Amino acid sequence: MSDLASTLTEEQLTILKDAALDFALSHGLVVRPPPTPLSKDDPHHAALSTGVINAPISLFPTPFPKQAFHNAVQIQPLFSQLVHDISEDDAFLREIMESLSHVDDFVKRLYDMYIAVKKEGIAQPASLGIHRSDYIIHLNPGQDFSEAAIKQVELNTISVSFGSLSSLTADLHRYLQATTGYFSDKVDLDALPTSESIESIASGLASAHKHYGSKSAKVMMVVQPGERNAFDQRWIEYNLLKKHGIVLIRKTLAEIADHGRLDPTTKALYIGDQEISVAYYRSAYATTDYPTEKEWDGRLLAERSLAIKCPTLAYQLVGAKKVQQVLAAPGQLERFVKDPQSAALLRASFTGLYPLDHTPEGLAAYEAALVNSDDLVMKPQREGGGNNIYGKDIQVALKKLSAEQRNAYILMDIIRPPITKNVLLRKGELQRADVVSELGVYGIYLHSGEQVVRNDVGGHLLRTKGVESNEGGVAAGFAVIDSLILV
Repeated sequence: MSDLASTLTEEQLTILKDAALDFALSHGLVVRPPPTPLSKDDPHHAALSTGVINAPISLFPTPFPKQAFHNAVQIQPLFSQLVHDISEDDAFLREIMESLSHVDDFVKRLYDMYIAVKKEGIAQPASLGIHRSDYIIHLNPGQDFSEAAIKQVELNTISVSFGSLSSLTADLHRYLQATTGYFSDKVDLDALPTSESIESIASGLASAHKHYGSKSAKVMMVVQPGERNAFDQRWIEYNLLKKHGIVLIRKTLAEIADHGRLDPTTKALYIGDQEISVAYYRSAYATTDYPTEKEWDGRLLAERSLAIKCPTLAYQLVGAKKVQQVLAAPGQLERFVKDPQSAALLRASFTGLYPLDHTPEGLAAYEAALVNSDDLVMKPQREGGGNNIYGKDIQVALKKLSAEQRNAYILMDIIRPPITKNVLLRKGELQRADVVSELGVYGIYLHSGEQVVRNDVGGHLLRTKGVESNEGGVAAGFAVIDSLILV
């Protein structure tokens, strides 16, 4: 299967490409092209395109070990519960966030807001998590491909994307197999798992809306201005309306600040005259989402409100890379996961994670990285692609940082995945490539403040990139959206 493209003629590849482009444009498997500068003299001011291009996708599904996929699906509810349990532990969060606050201004602003809202009093005890845990499969020398094991790259707790476009890409591959057979007998339709992430994410929002208890209220998606990936978001909006009869509105943080208000008695959030049941963040995860104080004001208004947040500030803070590293230390995961079998399943997905703080472990990791950093990746607390540091660049970066500044980063062992082959489709053009893939599994988690309302798996995402690329973000331009063929 991984060599299938090499057996096809250029004519056959063109047939597949044309069919894929038509499917993508017909089904909303698209993104907006980069904005066009309004003038040559002012390249920073640009107009949002009214046209679309196909989302970057693979032409073929990528082989993935069946057992590794099932393991990732099995442990997703455990990770979702873990996020909630950590968010309830003020002492654990305080210890980590206060140390990060000295070296990361963005984390400090979020944590200060979290403390301020708690001091005022949490208006809404319920919380909604739409999480995604990302994995790369690791293959030891001499192992068969089917024996590769998942290793967690990160756990995302805010603005997890591509739930819609990943479902559509799986549908595309099933369509191409049904209509062309991929000009081969090597692709079994039963080996192509579907992903119900569009429906699952919309269902999670609907559950939170129902729990809020006002039929006339609306769900609010908090978006970035000029969002190029709006179509991934729109499918959730359309499904929420069609399947659940719930209207979703889109607002930026600045618009919340300009048009939002709280009921003085109930703290219900209103945008104009419209009550908001759920604040669903598809932004607010990066410094660039807060260019002025107005955006911070909008976030604070929403956080103080009765609306159910997805995620809460606490859930967002739990997604920090430092939390991931601390949990990997002996005994830390077991503080929250009391069942030994569940803890073992989660630990089996961990790779080597090391601090860069003032502890003996942090100083040892720092000294070791200065000697050899070829098998490491250095990660900040930031979400989104393009922020990690690799290889010899780690040594250059470490020498520029003070001992205190190093605490804003962690080190992680590089995961060495097996290399497969695929054909990537970007902007209507095909590119044959040696590729590696990253699996993401979505989790839908709703807690009432007293008990778990739901905790289930919400579908999956596969991102595939050329082996020459270190980063894996689709929106950041490094990868394409793919789907699985289980082997």
